[in-house]
Amino acid sequence: MRRQQRSRCPSGGDGIRAFLALEIPRSIKERLAVELEDLRPRLEPARWVRPEGLHLTLKFLGESAPGDLEALANTLAPRLEPLAPVEVRLSGSGFFPGPQRPRVAWVGGEAPGAAGVASEIDAVAVAAGWERERRPFALHLTLARLRRPWGPGSVESWLEWGRGYAAPAFRCNEVILFESRLEPGGAIYNPLRTLPLGGMEG
Repeated sequence: MRRQQRSRCPSGGDGIRAFLALEIPRSIKERLAVELEDLRPRLEPARWVRPEGLHLTLKFLGESAPGDLEALANTLAPRLEPLAPVEVRLSGSGFFPGPQRPRVAWVGGEAPGAAGVASEIDAVAVAAGWERERRPFALHLTLARLRRPWGPGSVESWLEWGRGYAAPAFRCNEVILFESRLEPGGAIYNPLRTLPLGGMEG
């Protein structure tokens, strides 16, 4: 595997912690926040992702030089433009690595075409020096990172809620290059570049 050299910045450098993702409509985030507010009292403690920080990650780029990110976006733009917009429907819930040893709680769903977009992004990024993804793309929306594995009661409550969760379908017409800034109160995400899908104007 070829290791990325020029885009990894040493600690304390001028690198940007970046990733590429599909955005989630505000209405979906707000409704999910309401449902989780009702559910959380039945669950053990966890570090919950703030609603404004929810997104569907396609590739994490890590600490990268600004010029390399700009070059990557310029190369990606014409490669993504012919690809169809992605229809997403969030539903169901689960854990990584699994319900027996839960560390991350997530919502799943379906997004036909998202795997193809992620594969195209990975191919372009690898050619530019980033590392190849180790696993095929699988739709998941991380909602909580568990401080310690939940017990059976919390695990079953989460899975039971997920069996009834189904958000309205939404369409993603673009991929967004985000900056992730780590602040004391949590990560702050700033869009750096919008890359249209399906010939949409950006």
